[in-house]
Amino acid sequence: MGEYIITTDNNSDLPEDLYRDYQVGCTYLSYSIDGRTYTKEEFLPTDEFYARMRAGAMPTTAQVNPETAREMMEPYLMEGKDILHIAFSSGLSGSYDSSCTAAAELSERYPQRKILVVDSLCASLGQGLLVHYAVKMKAEGKSMEEVAEWVEDHRRNIVHLFTVDDLDHLHRGGRVSKATAVVGGMLNIKPVLHVDDGGRLVAIGKVRGRKKSLQALVDGMKERVGSYAPQCDTVFISHGDCLEDARYVERKVREIYPIQTVVINYVGATIGAHSGPGTVALFFLGDLR
Repeated sequence: MGEYIITTDNNSDLPEDLYRDYQVGCTYLSYSIDGRTYTKEEFLPTDEFYARMRAGAMPTTAQVNPETAREMMEPYLMEGKDILHIAFSSGLSGSYDSSCTAAAELSERYPQRKILVVDSLCASLGQGLLVHYAVKMKAEGKSMEEVAEWVEDHRRNIVHLFTVDDLDHLHRGGRVSKATAVVGGMLNIKPVLHVDDGGRLVAIGKVRGRKKSLQALVDGMKERVGSYAPQCDTVFISHGDCLEDARYVERKVREIYPIQTVVINYVGATIGAHSGPGTVALFFLGDLR
């Protein structure tokens, strides 16, 4: 079996130490805020990024381009390794297409190597959770093709449930109307959203008040986990600079399921630019998205 590496992009929102521990290659999307563009070498501390958003800054983001993807992949090919790349959802970004373009170019340059690019149909730590399971399978001795097949077969079983604290950011991204954002703010309405089977962001409900919105994530897990409940030992939770709310969701989930592995991390700048401070997202394996 040929040696291979699993790669992804930073929309998977894994902590940096996990990229190293998992030996996962990663390409990084840039963002712009307050008139300046930031790349991997100079990213703002994430709490400072959110502080600027709270102060009124409106960041913008750019997808992975083929050149960036190529620069990340090529050193592994030069080392004689094949690549399984798990890309950010095509329903939310063109990064998947860029990665496919880079893979096609590199395949011509390194015909003896294999490059498989999989559209995760996932975002944030949902993508990170998919990478987690892929890494676990690789450690168990599965081939690159076996891991890729499992990822493609189970990517729609990675459930994404999340809520935001401020509808204005979703309005800027075209996810809700201006009227919805204004009325929601006045009435303390909090949306509950998920990522659908096409990898797109979709609103699935709304509640009044922050605590109820966090509880709605846990209730949604009970509705969707299905046949995975007996083996539901891993959840990932991401947050927009509101760690205590993320820990509240963790505690509520632990009251119900035999959780052994929890990863909590920031929603990174690329996604956080559109969801805003106060976002909380819960990810797990389930029968239904």
